[in-house]
Amino acid sequence: MLPGMTAKRPEPSTSRPAPILTALGERIKQCRHAADKSQETLAFEAHVDRTYISSIERGIANPSVETLANICYALNVTLAELFGPMDGVSLKPTGTRRINAARPPEIKRNRLR
Repeated sequence: MLPGMTAKRPEPSTSRPAPILTALGERIKQCRHAADKSQETLAFEAHVDRTYISSIERGIANPSVETLANICYALNVTLAELFGPMDGVSLKPTGTRRINAARPPEIKRNRLR
């Protein structure tokens, strides 16, 4: 095992999804219903798994821009329409950080002299 690695797998997050992800998922679900498509059909057309569409709609998954573009294409909506005004959605950071999130660089002591 490499230094700094642990044998334990990190515990899955039990926190609530970010409000923006929940709102985005609801918007995708609304667009999907308006297009009269099932999750399975949308998943096939967007080149993702049906369970991933479900996770996105529930606000659990954080899809990439490319995945969102594929979903928009399949639903015949633009990214701008998808991210249109989301009233009441807080864009404030949730306070949780990913384990591999960027950290400020450490200043080496020998450079301070």
